[in-house]
Amino acid sequence: MPAKFQICLLLLLNINCLAQRTDPNSQAIELGKVEWYKTYDKALELSKETGKPILILFQEVPGCSTCQNYGFNVLSHPLIVDAIENEFIALAIFNNKKGEDARVLKLFNEPSWNNPVIRIIDSNAKDIISRINGQYDAESLVLNMIIALRKAHRKIPEYLNLLNQEISLSKDNIQEAHFSMYCFWSGEAFFGNQDGVIKTTAGFMDGKEIIKVIYDDSKTSIDILKTKAEKESISYIRNPGKFLKDKDPKYYLKKSIYKYLAMNELQATKINSALANGRDASLYLSPSQKLFLLKFLKNELDGKLIVLYDKELHEAWKKMKL
Repeated sequence: MPAKFQICLLLLLNINCLAQRTDPNSQAIELGKVEWYKTYDKALELSKETGKPILILFQEVPGCSTCQNYGFNVLSHPLIVDAIENEFIALAIFNNKKGEDARVLKLFNEPSWNNPVIRIIDSNAKDIISRINGQYDAESLVLNMIIALRKAHRKIPEYLNLLNQEISLSKDNIQEAHFSMYCFWSGEAFFGNQDGVIKTTAGFMDGKEIIKVIYDDSKTSIDILKTKAEKESISYIRNPGKFLKDKDPKYYLKKSIYKYLAMNELQATKINSALANGRDASLYLSPSQKLFLLKFLKNELDGKLIVLYDKELHEAWKKMKL
């Protein structure tokens, strides 16, 4: 086969492969920002090749407000999108269309013109977890994805674990404590490495350097934190006064290339601590965040970069050039 013909054939195959997936920039709101496969047999084939489970979205397109809200809120969350696209084979089946969609709908005995349903199956089309129906929140989807990965004996990425911790956090479990140390940046690095700590902030109080710690008391306690702090000569403040935030939040993160990444609060806390302690901070990144970092290191990003780590995740993500 002539080389020129081989190149043309490869280009055609690549175009065909790309055509099998939806375009997040132009697709219906009900599909969110996920690139979905639309061919069931192709999804089964890819699942067999990669060992990844298939996450099927049975969705009404165009759909009702519930369908639209699920797409806009849950299926557009940047880290959820990364998890669906990278840890699973993402397949969308419209429950109000004829042809291939109707055939797959019948295979799974799914109702037509229905609210969103998620099913996670293996390469033999067997359910890995129970059908997700009537749960239209990010917390339910993330938790079920983690359960499915565990049952499929797949590694659960740390960014997904952190996301689960953050979005499942109950307001009733959020507690705040203040500690004094000779260097609040070192204090942030110390507390950020502790289980159950959600957020750290460096600041001042009565002329002293203070670390404000937000923690989940279902995973740790003030007694545990105080005991660990005392071993590091960190003092607990029993009656805190007015707290003034330092101008350099997450100092070690701010002084690194990671500052250009959009990330959630828990990621920032863990990454800042990892950098301060000489550990691999990339462990906490999602595939898209890692890709951005790689492009940065290879000088493939044009224009002035924006500091994003301390900005709201969804808005910052839009500004992160992927």
